[in-house]
Amino acid sequence: MAGGPRPGRVAFVLKGYPRLSETFIAQEIAALERRGLEILIVSLRHPTDTRRHPVHDEIRASVLYLPEYLLLEPLRVVRAWLRVSRNARYRETRNLWLRDLLRDPTPNRIRRFGQALVLADELPADVRHLHAHFLHTPASVARYAALLAGLPWTGSAHAKDIWTTPEWEKRDKLASCEWLVTCTAANHAHLAALAPPGRVDLVYHGLDLSRFPPEKTAKESKNGIDPGKPLIILSVGRLVEKKGTDVLLEALARLPMNLHWRLVHVGGGPLKSRLERRARALGIAQRIQWRGARTQAELLAEYRAADLFALAARVARDGDRDGLPNVLAEAQSQGLACVATKVSGIPELVENERTGLLVAPESPEEFARALQALIADPVRRRTLGEAGRQRVHAQFTLEANLGPLARRFGLGGVE
Repeated sequence: MAGGPRPGRVAFVLKGYPRLSETFIAQEIAALERRGLEILIVSLRHPTDTRRHPVHDEIRASVLYLPEYLLLEPLRVVRAWLRVSRNARYRETRNLWLRDLLRDPTPNRIRRFGQALVLADELPADVRHLHAHFLHTPASVARYAALLAGLPWTGSAHAKDIWTTPEWEKRDKLASCEWLVTCTAANHAHLAALAPPGRVDLVYHGLDLSRFPPEKTAKESKNGIDPGKPLIILSVGRLVEKKGTDVLLEALARLPMNLHWRLVHVGGGPLKSRLERRARALGIAQRIQWRGARTQAELLAEYRAADLFALAARVARDGDRDGLPNVLAEAQSQGLACVATKVSGIPELVENERTGLLVAPESPEEFARALQALIADPVRRRTLGEAGRQRVHAQFTLEANLGPLARRFGLGGVE
């Protein structure tokens, strides 16, 4: 891949900033800053979360918010267009965008070009490189703006952005970027087949273990028999189709009545009301706590209070799916045994019967059997949990995986 030091800042183009659900991006930015990278954060949206993770307060980068909707800042957009349209590269960029618009005649496509005009117009002179997190809308804005500004652009691809973007668009973007990294071997195989040779690299996110130190207090050996000490099952993820929370509820409803458990779910999302209704219909609502979004510190406490972690991820009807959910590595860092599904990059982290249990997606019966087996066997939970913790420490730390990405930005050395 191309890469090497260039003086100046790198503009990181993000969907929104800060976001509680995208801690992995924030920890990457903070770590790259510690290695000496100067960053400007460019956000397509204003924040909707009312709270922040501590890592957001460690980031020094300034933030440029683009117009979220063009009609809300028309003067800013028109002013940018008047200035940028005099640029010698404007016609080429406009024609590229028009070709994209013919294949994707949506308001979203128009909005991304307007945002790119503003970004190209307002981009500080010391920015030497644009980097888009996500291959869909952020990469569209970065690609158009980079062409207008005469700068290179690169990207990081993750999950939904890969699997819901049309193939023609992925091919075009992969042909025009300098390089792109992605976070699972499954993603890499898919994208590398669409890209020029050597354009795509596999770089796992890695977990910042300084934020997830090991729990020093031994957990009580619960087995679901004592009604006064129910076993705590934790699941973390947005309440959207690809997380499979409905499958998890169906699995829990199939557990024997004489097993005593509680589910704690962390994360908000559009399906919350529907899932709460489903839990009531299944007769398990009284055993579930819906905690909503949590900060990193609050989430660490949830991991430490839990006895078992569960994630029933699936491929959604529109093709969306997880990459390698960071919550699995977080759970394993705390020695939690995990029950998860064989979807996307999950088997790259969770090894069946060695560091957790893997079952087929869309199978509440199989998921229930795996849960029941681990609820009843605290020794097995400890064995799997400790093996998972060791695997995370050996292969999925931020320190082990940041180096290749840092070198793409022309950084060397260690933190």
